[in-house]
Amino acid sequence: MTFITQKTKLIDCSPTEQPYRELFIVEGDSASKAVARVRDQRFQAVLPMQGKPMNATKASDAAVRKNQWYAALIDALGTGWHAEDLADLRYDRILFLFDPDADGIHCGALMLMFFDVYLRPLLDADRVSLVKSPLFEIRARGYADALHAYSEDHLQRIRTVLDEKNIAHRHQRFRGLASLGETTLKELCVDPNSRTAYLLRHSDALAARSVFGPQR
Repeated sequence: MTFITQKTKLIDCSPTEQPYRELFIVEGDSASKAVARVRDQRFQAVLPMQGKPMNATKASDAAVRKNQWYAALIDALGTGWHAEDLADLRYDRILFLFDPDADGIHCGALMLMFFDVYLRPLLDADRVSLVKSPLFEIRARGYADALHAYSEDHLQRIRTVLDEKNIAHRHQRFRGLASLGETTLKELCVDPNSRTAYLLRHSDALAARSVFGPQR
């Protein structure tokens, strides 16, 4: 592990040359440590936020550029502000991995708006994705593996199917990424072969701006 000791700590991937590298942006230190434990350190890096990010569509350009966390992110990416030359980008993919609750959704929207204003070429080049993390775990009688739901509605649909089949079940709500457990976190959120990730584009940023910030 390579740590950069700043206000924001980057847990970088292996310094040896890799054909593919990716960076997870997570909400805080506990999530960062949890993801770092299950990642493949050869090509996966982790960068934790320190609190909710500044709204780049409402703050002045000077304030955003002085923000320590955004400066650390730009440093980690290697592209400079506005990412005019992607040849300098240190990672092939940037992945937002936040808790699937209201705070996590807000953090994701704020990060997406920042990328849209200051790093639009990364969105246009399909380099930014959102990883879907589960909100609930369901244990059903007769099923060795747990089922997972990603929203209240999803949970209710699963419970309805189990009830119709008279299958006893119980569920629990995850309190955050660190509460998923290493096996679940790795399989559903970190491993490229089994996680669910959605590309983020300019149109998604416009949708976020319509809720959280004005056009800029």
